[in-house]
Amino acid sequence: MTPRLLFLPGAGGSADFWRPVAQRLPADWPKHLFSWPGLGDQPHDAAISGVHDLVSMVVAWMDQPADIIAQSMGGLVAIKAALRRPDIVRSLVLTGTSGGMNVEELGGADWREDYRREFPDAAPWITEVREDLTGQIPTIEAPALLLWGDADTVSPVAVGRRLAALLPNAALHVIQGGAHDFAMTHAEEIAPLIRAHVERA
Repeated sequence: MTPRLLFLPGAGGSADFWRPVAQRLPADWPKHLFSWPGLGDQPHDAAISGVHDLVSMVVAWMDQPADIIAQSMGGLVAIKAALRRPDIVRSLVLTGTSGGMNVEELGGADWREDYRREFPDAAPWITEVREDLTGQIPTIEAPALLLWGDADTVSPVAVGRRLAALLPNAALHVIQGGAHDFAMTHAEEIAPLIRAHVERA
């Protein structure tokens, strides 16, 4: 089966975030790079009022088995999609995400004030999202590759370790020198890791 890749950005909302990685993966693998309406500098959509609507956007694309590759807040969407449709999420790649856990308890810096300064027109709900999915995450059986940057202050490696302990079929790989946007800045390094994970799934 040819992998079908769905790329989910973080709260920055832009589909361009994952483009450097997508371009380094096989050209014949179908890919869809999502953007999030109303987040970052993306145009607003009255139909999108919270994470649940983003999850519905992603699930609507999954008419066949798919591999979800997600960064930061997109990882929360990916986790919720896997919980909603475990039959069709073939594998997960999660990078620097909360994954539905309390990141602050694990040493993560609060990003909300900086985000509001950078994106003053972003939908207000994005900085109000706080979900605890720790009780549900262990039910996700899809193989998961967890990529974390050792210089990420928003989602430090401790978050990746905690998520690796909760997911029953997960492997954690730490990127040296990777800040929160390492999936973009270190695309050449992580693309082969993602390809190998998807091919094994």
